[in-house]
Amino acid sequence: MSKQIEGSGFIAPTDRALGNERRTVVLAQLVAITALVFSTIVAATVVSVGLARANVVGNVIDNEGGLFAVALGLGLLFIGMGCLTILTLPGHNSKTPEHLA
Repeated sequence: MSKQIEGSGFIAPTDRALGNERRTVVLAQLVAITALVFSTIVAATVVSVGLARANVVGNVIDNEGGLFAVALGLGLLFIGMGCLTILTLPGHNSKTPEHLA
């Protein structure tokens, strides 16, 4: 049998004290966060430019507004069903956590 891994990601093993590794861990986390923020900004910019050039919503609403309304209603219905499903999961705790109270 193999040992179960307690921590994951950039966390050091729990059975030994950290020395100089703290600086390395913080630097790795900072680089990862910076890369995620940058890639999110680039993706949002690309999608925005693509939507501005395509003008998809304007073309759909002009030609078939009823179909767009049905699609929008179904999308909102599915989002609501997903939220309701998440709230009814057995492990979901809707109370405020102790550290936030």
